[in-house]
Amino acid sequence: MNDAPIRFFNRELSWLEFNNRVLCKGLDKGLPLLERLQFLSIVTSNFDEFFQVRVAAAKGQYYNGVNMEDMSGYTPKDLLDSISKRAHEIIKKQNDCLMLDVLPALAKKGLEYVTPAEYTQRQKDYAQSYFRNEVYPLLTPLRTDTEFFPNIANLTEYTAFLLVPMKGVHATQNGLEGDVTAPRIALVQIPSGLDQVIWLPGEKKNRPFAILSDIITEFGRQLFPGFEVSETLVFKVARDADFAVNEEVRSISDEKETEGFIQEMEKVLLQRKTSYPVQMTCNSTSEKIMQFLMANLELKEKDVYKVSGIIDPGVIELRDADENGELQFEKWEHFYPHDLPEEEPLWDTLKQHDKILHVPYESYQPVIKMISDAADDPDVLAIKMTLYRTGRDSPIISALVRAAENGKQVVVLVELKARFDEERNIAWANVLENAGVTVIYGLENLKVHAKILMVMRREDGSIRRYVHLATGNYNPKTAKLYSDISLFTANPEIANDATAFFNLVTGYSTLQKMNYLAMAPVSLKSRLLTMIDREIERSTEQNPGLIIAKMNSLTHEEVIQALYRASNAGVKVLLNIRGICMLVPGVEGMSENIRVVSIVDRYLEHSRIFYFQNGGSDEIWCSSADWMSRNLDRRIELMFPVMEKEAFHTVKEILDSYFNDTDSAMELNSDGTWTTSEKKSGVSAQEVLYKKYKKLAATKERKLETEFKVRRK
Repeated sequence: MNDAPIRFFNRELSWLEFNNRVLCKGLDKGLPLLERLQFLSIVTSNFDEFFQVRVAAAKGQYYNGVNMEDMSGYTPKDLLDSISKRAHEIIKKQNDCLMLDVLPALAKKGLEYVTPAEYTQRQKDYAQSYFRNEVYPLLTPLRTDTEFFPNIANLTEYTAFLLVPMKGVHATQNGLEGDVTAPRIALVQIPSGLDQVIWLPGEKKNRPFAILSDIITEFGRQLFPGFEVSETLVFKVARDADFAVNEEVRSISDEKETEGFIQEMEKVLLQRKTSYPVQMTCNSTSEKIMQFLMANLELKEKDVYKVSGIIDPGVIELRDADENGELQFEKWEHFYPHDLPEEEPLWDTLKQHDKILHVPYESYQPVIKMISDAADDPDVLAIKMTLYRTGRDSPIISALVRAAENGKQVVVLVELKARFDEERNIAWANVLENAGVTVIYGLENLKVHAKILMVMRREDGSIRRYVHLATGNYNPKTAKLYSDISLFTANPEIANDATAFFNLVTGYSTLQKMNYLAMAPVSLKSRLLTMIDREIERSTEQNPGLIIAKMNSLTHEEVIQALYRASNAGVKVLLNIRGICMLVPGVEGMSENIRVVSIVDRYLEHSRIFYFQNGGSDEIWCSSADWMSRNLDRRIELMFPVMEKEAFHTVKEILDSYFNDTDSAMELNSDGTWTTSEKKSGVSAQEVLYKKYKKLAATKERKLETEFKVRRK
C-alpha cells in the first residue's frame, strides 16, 4: 500500500462495511427482538455468499501468484489479510450481540434458549427421547482415519466428536486398525430437513427451546458404542463457488449446443459442492478438533471464525412462537395501486397513461395480473419476457404455461447463469419448454439481467404492445421484501425499442439503435457518461448542476471518475448506495460536492433510480443495472426513462425521500467510516413511503364507499 491520497475504496472492504451496517440494525435496542435476530441472521447469510464468491476469488488470485495492486492499492495478500481482520471483528460483535444480548432478552419475554448444561431432568429426558426417535435414524457418523477425508458439504453444519476407546475394547470387535488407544475423530452432519428449533417442556408462561445441533452434540455419543466422547465441535465450511460455466460448448445443431450448455451448468453445480474450502465457522469447545479440521481442510488461523454457542443465528426461527406479534415489526400491508383496476385488465388504463409500481408498498399483483390476463385474453397473440430469478411456486410460470397451452406465442429468455439459482432456473426452463414455450437460454459470455415483459394484443385491426420494465426480478416473493420500481406503459416508442431488444437477444438481429431504452453493454454506460458530462456543461455558478442517484453498488472506475469531474465543476451529487461504494466523497479538489448515504431498514433497498437536472429539462431513469463493471460491461441490462409527468413526479418524490431520512440513513465519510445522522429526528424514508401508500389506499376505499352508497327512504 502506498501513502498517496485515497481515490477509490476497496470493493471487498466496502462490502464488509455494508454488512457491518446490517449488523448495526441487529445491535439496535430500539428494534423488536425478533427483527434484531433477523438482521443478525442476514449478516451470516451475507457472509456465506461473500466467502464463497469474493474471498474465494481473492484466494484464487493469491494462489495463482498474482501480486498486482488493484485500483484501490491492494494486492490479493493485502486484501485477504484486511478482510480477515475486519470480518473477525464483525463476526465477534454479531456473536456477542446474539449470545449476550438478544437471546437473554428473548428469555425475559418467555422464549428461552436452553443449553444442554442447563436442561432440567424433565427437559433432558424429553431431548434424549426426541434424539432417539426422531434424529438418531437420520444420522450417519463418518470416520476420518481413512485414506480420503470425508467430503464436508458446503454451508452445512456438522458436529465433530473426539472419541477415546473404552478400556477393554479390542480392535477385532470394532473393525479398527492400528493403535486402538489413539483418539479418533468422527463427523456427523446435522440434518437440514428437521426443525432446527426443538421446544422443550417448561412452565406455562415460559417456552424453553433447544437447537438441533446441541441435541446431537449432547446425545451423539449413542452413535459410538465402545467409545467415550472426549470433546465436541460444531462447525460449518464455506467452499469456493466462484465458478463460471464453460461456454465454449459447440455442436452442429442449436438443440445439441443447448444440451451441452446445460450439462456444463450442471457440472458447475456439482463442482460447487466439492470445491476447495475457503472459510470455517465453529464454536470454541475443542481446540484439538479445530486444529485437526484445519489441517485436513487446508485452512489457516485467519480462515477460521470461532464463536461462542450458536454458530448460525439463522437456525433460530421463532416468529410463529410470537403469538401477539409484540416481538416483531408492526405488519405492513402491500396495497393494491389506487389507480389501477383490480377486476378488469390493465389494457384500457395503460392506453391512457403510464403507471409506476413501487413494491413492496404496493402489491406485486398487477404484474402477475398482466401476465395472467394476457394468458387468457383471446386478443393477446404473444408474450415475451426475461426471467432471472423467479422463486419457487411461481404464479408467473403457471401463467406462461397456460398462455402457451392456449395457443399464444410465448418466448422467455431464462438466464441459467443467475448465481445460486441455476438449478431452479434449469427446472423452470424444462417446465416451460414442455408446455410449448420457446425458451432462450441466455447469451454466450453475457448474463441477461434486464427485466422486461412485452404483451402483443390485437386491437381494432392492428397490434398494440404493452411493456413492463423493472429494476427488480420477476419474483413475487422477493417483491414483498425488496423495494423496487417498475413501469407499465403502452408508449409505442418504448415498445419499438422493446421489440428491437427481444429481436437482438433471441435471434440474429444486428444491433439496432434504441431511441428511448439504453442497453448494456452497448449503450448504457456511454449514455450515463454523456449525461454526467452534459450536467457538467450546463452547470453554472448561479445554477449548479444536480445529479441524484440511488443504486445497490458503485464500483465502475469510469463512472466514478466522471462523478469526480462533475464535483470539480460544481455539480452537486447526491448518492444513495445500499452496499458497496468505491467512490470517496468529501475530498477537497476531488469530491467535495459529493454526498453518499446508505439506508438499511426493514425492506431491502433494491431499486436503481437516476436523476439529472439537465439545465432545467430534468430527466429520470430507472434501471436493472448498478454502476458496476459487471453490470455496465459484462451483462445485458436495460435503463428506461420515466417521461409522463405524474409518473415522473412519483419517482422523484421516492428518490428525494431517501435523502430526508434521519432515522436509518448512515453517511459515508472520506476515511471510509459511516456515521448516523446527527439530527436523528426519527424520519424514516421507508415509514414515510408506507404512510403515503396507506393514505392513497384509504382514499381509494372512501371513493368506492361513496360510489356504491345506497340511499334509502
